[in-house]
Amino acid sequence: MEKLFSYGTLQLEQVQLDTFARLLEGQADTLQGYVVGEVEITDAAVLKSSGQRFHPALIKTGQPTDTVTGTIFTITLEELANADSYEVDDYIRIEESFSSGINAWVYMAKGC
Repeated sequence: MEKLFSYGTLQLEQVQLDTFARLLEGQADTLQGYVVGEVEITDAAVLKSSGQRFHPALIKTGQPTDTVTGTIFTITLEELANADSYEVDDYIRIEESFSSGINAWVYMAKGC
């Protein structure tokens, strides 16, 4: 099983149903050294699922006082591939360590 941190639209029920065909269960956690910016989404399927033109996007600052809260979900490898498709080319997926000590995948703004 994989761990995936969501701080944005992957927490929305409709996005989870469209992306994973189920509602996810997770636990709250915090990521240090990042802030949340935004990216404009142009992918029609993503726009339809989220209902939002602008999506949150992590930006690394390296400052321990900068934190982002969200949810760590446990998903399958196939579901991680589905998340990769949902998160379009404006994001990259990296692995980070969270306040709980858990390591999880997270999507951040490409080039930030």
